[in-house]
Amino acid sequence: MKSIIIYFVIQRIYIKFSIIFSILFINSLALDIQKPKVYNKNEHNIQNWLMSEKLDGIRAYWNGKELLTKNGNKIYIPKELIKNYPIFHLDGELWTKRNDFENIQSIVLDKTPTKKWEEITYNIFEVPNQKGNFNQRITALKDWIKTNKNTNIRVINQIKCKNKKHLNTYLKILLDKKAEGIIIKNPDISYFTGRNKNILKVKKFKDMEGKVIAINYNINNTFKSLKIQLSNNIIFNLGGGFSNKEKINHPKIGDIVTFKYYGLTKYKKPKFASFLRIRKEE
Repeated sequence: MKSIIIYFVIQRIYIKFSIIFSILFINSLALDIQKPKVYNKNEHNIQNWLMSEKLDGIRAYWNGKELLTKNGNKIYIPKELIKNYPIFHLDGELWTKRNDFENIQSIVLDKTPTKKWEEITYNIFEVPNQKGNFNQRITALKDWIKTNKNTNIRVINQIKCKNKKHLNTYLKILLDKKAEGIIIKNPDISYFTGRNKNILKVKKFKDMEGKVIAINYNINNTFKSLKIQLSNNIIFNLGGGFSNKEKINHPKIGDIVTFKYYGLTKYKKPKFASFLRIRKEE
C-alpha cells in the first residue's frame, strides 16, 4: 500500500514538473510580439480606437525571410506563395474562413506543404518596426501591395469605434456570423511589443488551454470527461462540448486542449467549461 502511494506521489510530481518545463521551454522560444489584454468595459476607454474581427486561425510572423509561428517555429509555406513577400516584417493570421480552425491548423502546421495552402490567406493586422502610428504603418503595407502583385496577403479591415454601444453592436454582428470576437487597438501610438492595454480582445467568453493528464470513463466504459491540468497546476474535469464523434475519438493523455469558460469558481477552476479543440504545437 505504501509503495502504491509513493508511486502516485512521484507520478504527480513528474507531471507537475513536465508541464512547468514545457511552458518555460516554449516561452524561451516565443517571439516578442504584441499581445492583447482582455477588454473591460468599466476600465477601458475605446472611443475612436480601431476595431477589427479577431480571426480564429494561426498567427504568423513574417521576418522578411521566413514565416514563423508565435512560438518562433518555422511555418512550411510553399515557396511560390512567399516569393514576392516584402522585405519588411508583417504580423497577421493565416486563415480561410470562420469556424474552420481544425482545417487551418492541419494545413499550416504540416511540415510537408500541400496544394491545400491555396485555401489560406495571410491577413495582416500589424506592420512591426515601421515608423509612425498604426495608420502610417499599415499604409506602408497598402502602398507596397499597390505595386506588388500578391493575392495571398490581405489587410484586415479596421473600423473606427464610436463608443461602447458601437463596439457591442459590431460584436453581436460578428458573433451571429460565427466569428470569434473583436480586436480593438489604440491607433495613435508607435509600434510596441508585449501584452499591453493599448490592444484588447473582446469576446463573450474566455478561453484557456490545459494538458490532458487522464481520461475518465463511465461504468459502461464510454467516454465521460478529460482530467485537465492548467499551467497553475489547477486540475479539473472537462466533460462539456464534445460531439458524439469527439467522444469516440477523444483527446489523448498528453494532448493540449483549448476550452471556453465563463469565469472561475472560488477554487480557481473554470466555470461551465466546454471543449473547443485539440491545440497542436505551433
